[in-house]
Amino acid sequence: SNQLKLLSTSLDMWQHSQLNKYQLHALIKGRQITFAGNSKLKIYGHLNCFSGRRMHRQQRVFFVDESEAVAMDFRPCGHCLKHKYKQWKANCADFQK
Repeated sequence: SNQLKLLSTSLDMWQHSQLNKYQLHALIKGRQITFAGNSKLKIYGHLNCFSGRRMHRQQRVFFVDESEAVAMDFRPCGHCLKHKYKQWKANCADFQK
C-alpha cells in the first residue's frame, strides 16, 4: 500500500504499464482509480468503456477522478461520455471562432 502511494506521487497519473493486476485491482476497489485515459490521444473515459479497453497497455493511464483528467488536458471520450464530449467539442468550436 505504501509502495502504491509512492508510485502515484512520483507520477502525474497512474501508468498501467507500471502496475500489476493486483495493484490495479486494489486501486480500483479502493476508489483511487475511477477513470482511464489514453496518454497518446489525451482522451479519458469510464473504466468499462469499450473503446478504452482496446487501447495498448503502454498508453493507458488512470485518474483518481474526472477533474484530474481535465486538469491534465485530456478530453472526454465520444463513446462513454457523449454528453461531455459534445460540450467539449462545442467549446472548442466557440474558441476557434
